[in-house]
Amino acid sequence: MSSIEQPRGPVDSSRVPRYAGPATFARLPRLDEVGRADVAVVGVPFDAGVSYRPGARFGGNAIREASRLLRPYNPAQDASPFALAQVADAGDIAANPFDINEAVETIEAAADDLIGTGARLMTLGGDHTIALPLLRSVARKHGPVALLHFDAHLDTWDTYFGAEYTHGTPFRRAVEEGILDTSALSHVGTRGPLYGKQDLTDDEKMGFGIVTSADVYRRGADEVADQLRQRIGDRPLYISIDIDCLDPAHAPGTGTPEAGGMTSRELLEILRGLSSCNLVSADVVEVAPAYDHAEITSVAASHTAYELTTIMSRQIAAERAVQ
Repeated sequence: MSSIEQPRGPVDSSRVPRYAGPATFARLPRLDEVGRADVAVVGVPFDAGVSYRPGARFGGNAIREASRLLRPYNPAQDASPFALAQVADAGDIAANPFDINEAVETIEAAADDLIGTGARLMTLGGDHTIALPLLRSVARKHGPVALLHFDAHLDTWDTYFGAEYTHGTPFRRAVEEGILDTSALSHVGTRGPLYGKQDLTDDEKMGFGIVTSADVYRRGADEVADQLRQRIGDRPLYISIDIDCLDPAHAPGTGTPEAGGMTSRELLEILRGLSSCNLVSADVVEVAPAYDHAEITSVAASHTAYELTTIMSRQIAAERAVQ
């Protein structure tokens, strides 16, 4: 996109009611309608890696439906993200639901294609298995990346039933493959029972720091965001958000809920506190609408993706301003 071209934004809600028309993310144009995007919102309807309740394959479209109510101006970040950069809905990556290894390869190749156009990815899952191929693709462009992982769970286990690729193993694989900057890794929002204390020992050896949901409650969003900014520095950052980092009161529609989680307000405030970080791509996963009601979970997820998209759009605009 040249400097004189203006991004194409969402459908005008004063002319077409929000509940009418196709449910692209935030009612934005499709990628094929604009040719290319600075931020590509892409769905991955895949949940063959779950260990408990299935259904996250329907999460991307549920988030899109809930995103109809998003508006063009983000007052919390004082930005109009869809005017600062071209954001477009890139549709879905169709992955084999019966072969996890093949699905991982398919997702990685599709992410390579999108990132190869210069786009940053805002991915809507799908289960957390998809984070591994996405991180591979991002690291291919940026080198090992810093990771902020918002989740009730560590997702650094070794295998489930002998399977290396599941929604509980992506970040162990990512560390083993050398695609993460192990000096800047953090879990946020973890809680609940574990299989044993060794889980924490292994996790620490991989380089992860932990901010539990109780830490967020006691210390507050601003202090937590400041700690995370210091840990990340100016490294290229990938943010991966399992919606179960939120308490089931705020996100009942997910596969492995745990009591005692963060509020949606705490999550959004922490993300806003990371607006100065070099966010190169992100995902929001594990929305399982079959267990949701009144769109509570998908609304939280759509607003989460909106904040992440705003951060990326602001950075893209700032980079262009100095070119």
